[in-house]
Amino acid sequence: MIVVGEGSALPRVGVAGGQRPPLPHIMHQELPDYLRPGLRVVFVGINPGKLSAERGHYYARPSNPFWNFLFESGLTPKRLFPEDDHRVLDFGIGLTDVVKRWTRSSSDLRADEFQKGVTQLTAKLERIAPRVVAFNGKMSYEKFCGRAARLDWQEETLAGARIFVLPSTSPRNARMTRTEKLHYFQRLAQWLHANSEP
Repeated sequence: MIVVGEGSALPRVGVAGGQRPPLPHIMHQELPDYLRPGLRVVFVGINPGKLSAERGHYYARPSNPFWNFLFESGLTPKRLFPEDDHRVLDFGIGLTDVVKRWTRSSSDLRADEFQKGVTQLTAKLERIAPRVVAFNGKMSYEKFCGRAARLDWQEETLAGARIFVLPSTSPRNARMTRTEKLHYFQRLAQWLHANSEP
């Protein structure tokens, strides 16, 4: 089962004076949730960025290494691309965000949007009961739990799932090297492989 939050598109600009204006980018107001019961891990971002909203796919910016990290860490057996995001379910992986509305920057989100997003995300995770919830970025988890957090495994659980906090794969996160970021994906993959269902 895919829990889908269908995105809406902005209306097209009309024709005036016999000239057809350039078509605007189709902005997906929300990306669909790729969720179903029994997933190994659900990745949770803070909210979609502008390029992901334009293309309708998670982690669409070419400089974001999220999809490469899935493959290089062994979380997926083949390299996927943003347009393959729906295929993550085939590998026991889910995708969603704390807040579903896209913005140019996460700083544009309001406190009430985070409050609503936390409630909705918790309900979704309780319905599907994944083994691990992996937050892509400390900020996404800090907004979820309302306190400062560290990278790596957390002591608490969420809907019965272990919680793992990854460094953000956003290109804006330049505080860590690519190798350092990949290391956390590898740690997550190692635990999932060591604790796979028989």
